[in-house]
Amino acid sequence: MRFGKTLRQSFYGPWKDKYIDYGRLKSLLREDKPEDDDEPWTEEDENRFCDEIFNTQLEKVAQFQEEKMTDLRQRVDAAFEKLKEMPPIEEGKPASDDTVKQLKDLEAQLDEITNEVKELRKYSTLNYTGFLKIVKKHDRKRGDRYKIRPIMQVSLSKRPFNSEQGYSPLLNKLSLMYYAIRQQLEGDGTVESYPIDPSSQPETVNGEKYTAHKFWVHPDNLLEVKTYILRRLPTLVYSQQSAKEVDGNQDPTITSLYFDNPKLQLYAKKVESEADASSLRLRWYGQLSEKPDIFLEQKVVHQNGSSEERKFAIKEKYVKPFLDGEYKMEKSVQKMERQGQKAQDVGEFRSTADTIQEFVRENKLQPVLRANYVRTAFQNPIDDRVRISIDTDIAFIREDALDRDRPCRDPKEWHRLDIDNSNMTYPFKNINQSEVSRFPYAVLEIKLKEGNNKKRPVWIQDLMGSHLVHSAPRFSKFLHGVASLFEDYVNQLPFWLSDLDTDIRKDPQVAFEEEEERRAERAENEQVVGSFLGTLGTKLSSYKPSRSSPVSKSYLADRAAAEGAGGAAATPQSGTLLSPMAPADEAGEGAGGPEGRRDYGTLSSIFPGFSLSKYAKAKRAREVVLPEGVIEPIEWIKNSGPLQIEPKVWLANERTFLKWQHICVLLGGLAITLYTAAGKNTLAEFMGIAYILIAIFAGCWSYFILHSRRSMIMQRSGKDFDNIIGPLVISGAMLLSLILNFVFAYRAAFHGAGTSDELLGPSFNSSSILGGGDLR
Repeated sequence: MRFGKTLRQSFYGPWKDKYIDYGRLKSLLREDKPEDDDEPWTEEDENRFCDEIFNTQLEKVAQFQEEKMTDLRQRVDAAFEKLKEMPPIEEGKPASDDTVKQLKDLEAQLDEITNEVKELRKYSTLNYTGFLKIVKKHDRKRGDRYKIRPIMQVSLSKRPFNSEQGYSPLLNKLSLMYYAIRQQLEGDGTVESYPIDPSSQPETVNGEKYTAHKFWVHPDNLLEVKTYILRRLPTLVYSQQSAKEVDGNQDPTITSLYFDNPKLQLYAKKVESEADASSLRLRWYGQLSEKPDIFLEQKVVHQNGSSEERKFAIKEKYVKPFLDGEYKMEKSVQKMERQGQKAQDVGEFRSTADTIQEFVRENKLQPVLRANYVRTAFQNPIDDRVRISIDTDIAFIREDALDRDRPCRDPKEWHRLDIDNSNMTYPFKNINQSEVSRFPYAVLEIKLKEGNNKKRPVWIQDLMGSHLVHSAPRFSKFLHGVASLFEDYVNQLPFWLSDLDTDIRKDPQVAFEEEEERRAERAENEQVVGSFLGTLGTKLSSYKPSRSSPVSKSYLADRAAAEGAGGAAATPQSGTLLSPMAPADEAGEGAGGPEGRRDYGTLSSIFPGFSLSKYAKAKRAREVVLPEGVIEPIEWIKNSGPLQIEPKVWLANERTFLKWQHICVLLGGLAITLYTAAGKNTLAEFMGIAYILIAIFAGCWSYFILHSRRSMIMQRSGKDFDNIIGPLVISGAMLLSLILNFVFAYRAAFHGAGTSDELLGPSFNSSSILGGGDLR
């Protein structure tokens, strides 16, 4: 169907005049004139067309889209305020009739808003497709001197066309309100459901429910992402076939062969997010000439957004007969029965095969697209709660026979022999380059297993919110491949195509602040819903700042306080989440430390240049001006991952404590000796008491230092371990007491006191005792 007809049939009545005037643009382009028309295309014609498409049509659509988005935000906020004003409902008690009526009215408002959000998404998609199609017609028909498609792509990328970013906050808030209302109108007092994250997609894998999150990774950030994941999850070998490739040290190459009919109806249903939209593919690892296991897989996306997968293994020689309906997997069924497998498993296999074969027959499916990529998988072999895959070297290749005169694939075969017989690999330079499309980024997919504990691991949250990844919710290789290679055959394009025209790399600080704002806003919304639900909503609020946050306690409190102070203490920029050479940024902690505490009594905290430890020297050496664009990171690589304490560090702290205790024993012995030998000598008694006090201080100081350094070791602190305050105090007190002892004894001797021998004796004894000690 031509796009103009599709556009007219897809109009949303109230907005009929707000769509792109595709017919007028075609008339300005003289699309109805024959190709051999003698009338020349002048510069005036070009200016008229460009003025109409850029200054009239594009501005009209962009302005309306912005106005509707603003209106929807205001209506959502107004509905949220109504929910906030409702009194909390006590647990175990039914809601009053008045409250139920208010909730039903509010739900009706949300339904109306949700419908308009869906229509606005369709509106954006249709107009985005229309602009790209009309400029493609221009460049093909009138583009001898003027190419305007690149200009249009840049113009579209600067506007909120077909972008998920503008819709996610709306959908998040709508999801939370629906959750709160349905808990009261439909729930039985228990929380069984949870608000849906629009950026995720529920999936069912081998009977287990997962939540899938998809991202793009720029090649510049790919190594950093891989090393970050590798420190927490080991790589996973996908199959025995892939394990044979270079002893399993090489990531497997995966080929997915997607099916559709000549009208590309599966694509249309999937891109429009219709209920029970399905896709079908053949998948294998490595080269087909190596006789790998081939899997035929059908993926069904249900109306609630969840998906399930049906698949079974099939041999290469049976693929064509099965697709033609001539073979029904009888031999595989017989083999399963001979092996004594359960009748239930045999029945499920037979049912799956029959269902997929009927699906192929009803929709007249044939191979249309090949996706080839290298997959790196990460998973703990004994824990499948987190499954991560990174697909690189992604190439989409036409596999269709839609053009009978020049088919890409022999219609009598189920795959392209020119690729598989020659073991062709990426970047597929030996085929017609108009039949291949190379994806510029890597695709990261994170699958989190659903269960009673909905909390994501902290390192997963940090990765998903970092500058290293670009969110691409509901990204599909099938949709992207068809949209990029069959643009003339389809009338709707997926929403993420506009992001390909922008640089997905982000400034680390900007990305961090945006993610923190989103998390703080969502936490605030969840708190409102939780207060409305009473004790039922305590599971909702789970917001905590990221570990690499430049703020220490909370985003909302400390950041506001820092900004209110007028920037007196500059907040350090958040460094890369995972820099390979990431020293600790102590400037970010300042004098207050990570939790607002001051450094414990070190002279270097008063005179930063005084400390001579290697840590202090390294810190002074780091105080240099970094080049522009280079940001000093927050977190050391050594500080990531599980805590592992070096035994010699821990025992060194214990040995230091024992050395201090040795000094305490010496000082205590000295004090007791002086005090007992003093008799009626008042000066000797006072000196004994002074030494006892010094010994007590030394014991308390050593105990405090022991636990302070233990805490620093446990926290993997980058601060100095040396501390000279205690030794200086004890040495100064000892020196002062000896000087006073000598002065008073000297004065008494010159005044002819008869007790000078008694005074000097203990003093000299104390000096001899101290001389044998090891005061540190």
